[in-house]
Amino acid sequence: MKLLAALAVAITTFAAPALACGPDTDCKLADRTYRIAMPSGHDGKTPVGAIVFSHGYKGSAAGLMRNRNLRRAVSDMGLAFIALKSKEDDWVLPNSPRHMDSDGAEEFAYVDAVIADATKRHPIDTHRMVAAGFSAGGMMTWNLACARSDLFAGFVPISGTFWQAPPETCTGPVANIIHIHGDSDPTVPLNGRRILNTRQGKVADALDMYSAYGGFQPIKPSKTKRLSCKNSRNQDDDVLSFCLFEGGHSFRSEYLRFAWEAFAKAGRL
Repeated sequence: MKLLAALAVAITTFAAPALACGPDTDCKLADRTYRIAMPSGHDGKTPVGAIVFSHGYKGSAAGLMRNRNLRRAVSDMGLAFIALKSKEDDWVLPNSPRHMDSDGAEEFAYVDAVIADATKRHPIDTHRMVAAGFSAGGMMTWNLACARSDLFAGFVPISGTFWQAPPETCTGPVANIIHIHGDSDPTVPLNGRRILNTRQGKVADALDMYSAYGGFQPIKPSKTKRLSCKNSRNQDDDVLSFCLFEGGHSFRSEYLRFAWEAFAKAGRL
């Protein structure tokens, strides 16, 4: 009921005609936009899951769609790729530069509206949607995991965390989260850094907060060719993983497949 009410408010706020849009044309929602690409060869009828991706600082939905490797990777997974777009250069999040007094509600309503609009235009399976984002988009993803956990099956924040410090607690059911980060990231260091009138938070603080919130306990670590992961589960077998790669502020499209498969293996997709 809570999700339906939020979507109703968002639809009213961002209502717009269902004009044609896609990977090369903005889907318009009042003064906001997003873009969407269905998987290659999709028949227009069969429901598919989706990756809902938040761009980094000064990024755009159009820029994400121009990333051929990213587009191809999501399409090859048989998923829709939904690219979000901040209203200006960056997401309006709590404690962020120039938005210190924000509670994030504007962005959460926008995401509600995007999902409502995208699922009206295309056959998206709402039980198989994962939110992901890089850098500032990773910060957006962490905030969504805390405030909109009932909207997505999983969350993949990459190289981003909360501004200043994580909230004392989150709302809604416990989310499934795989945080991915470079071990020598100079742009969003694991211990954060000062930016203008605020600072990036410590990744460990976000993980500690969410571990306590979800009642997670450590299990056996795991490794892939590029990722070394510390894994935790709770009594409901929800997923909380912290995966490091050797390198700086970057991400690979393969990380999305890795996370999707981990969520699927845990029975979340």
